[in-house]
This record gives sequence, structure tokens and C-alpha cells, in this order.
Amino acid sequence: MLKLSKNIIIKSGKRKSAIAKATLREGTGKVTVNKVPIDAYVPFLYKARIQEPLLLAGEELAKVDIEVSVNGGGPMGQSDAARLAIAKALAEHDPKLKAVFLNYDRKLLVADVRLKETHKPNKHGGARGKKQKSYR
Repeated sequence: MLKLSKNIIIKSGKRKSAIAKATLREGTGKVTVNKVPIDAYVPFLYKARIQEPLLLAGEELAKVDIEVSVNGGGPMGQSDAARLAIAKALAEHDPKLKAVFLNYDRKLLVADVRLKETHKPNKHGGARGKKQKSYR
């Protein structure tokens, strides 16, 4: 969303209550998430979700460094927020990648705005659960 001097691109991504901020600048291909290199990020499922836009970018990734800071939410929401922020930054850096990302998965560039339904008063259990009636 914000483009600074020296080819620095800053993009944000959201998923549920997780918010990620990706900073892309010229470099050698280093990717860090909360100051942890992407290769050391665990568990594997979340690491794989974050790496999807990186794998699709291919050669373009070797020219840039990406730093992602993410907080709030759970681990899956954080990984999806980081994935969205990285993809947005890469798409702005190289406009040809936008079509690649959209063909692969639209959620790489468009935020998933679904949230948990809020709890309603006088309900038993979840947001839509009702109290049982016997009529006897």
C-alpha cells in the first residue's frame, strides 16, 4: 500500500484477527517472518502456506528481501495473513506476477473477510444454539 524511496514496498494482510506487514526491498532473496528465517519456521503446514507466493514468484525472489511481522490471531490466521501480505508486495514489485497469483488462488491477492459469528444473548452453546424445549 505504501511505496517508499529506494524501491521499498510495504503491504499489509489480514485474516480473522491476525495482521501481517510485509516489507520488500532489493536484496539477495532472504525471507524472514517475525525475525525467523522462513527455512527455520515451524510447523511445516504454516511454513508451506507462507511459501506459496514465494514458489510461484520463482526467479523474481532472488532479487528481493522480504521481512514480515505478524501478530494477533492464531497460527493459521497468521500464516494466511503473511501469505497475503507477501503476495501483494510481490505483485506490486512485478506486475506480471498478479496474473500468476490470481490463476493459482484468488486468496493470494484478495483478503478473506470472514470472521467468527458473535455470540448472541440468551442462547445455549454457540452463536446460533437455542435452548431446548419440551412442550410437556
